[in-house]
Amino acid sequence: MLARRRTMVGRVIRDKTEKTVIVEVESLRRHPLYKRVIRNVARFMAHDEKNECKLGDMVAIVESRPLSHRKRWRVAKILAHHEVAEVAPSELDQSILKEESGA
Repeated sequence: MLARRRTMVGRVIRDKTEKTVIVEVESLRRHPLYKRVIRNVARFMAHDEKNECKLGDMVAIVESRPLSHRKRWRVAKILAHHEVAEVAPSELDQSILKEESGA
């Protein structure tokens, strides 16, 4: 009997470790009594063999065998890339100093 593997779609929120990304999956459900929409967020460690995922990317992850102590998911494919603006601390400090001296 072949069981289908679960797949989920989420956003990469951390890519600092080698061959591993943290994917945040958001789901919405309606409360049974109060009928309000509740937002649930779950985080999964996923294996990224080629280190292709970057911060903010939308990815599809698929369930797999245990790859490490906490890693049970693999990145199936990158659905969309996301541009993240990175500002160096020195650039930020200089801009603040210029604003304060000009004011």
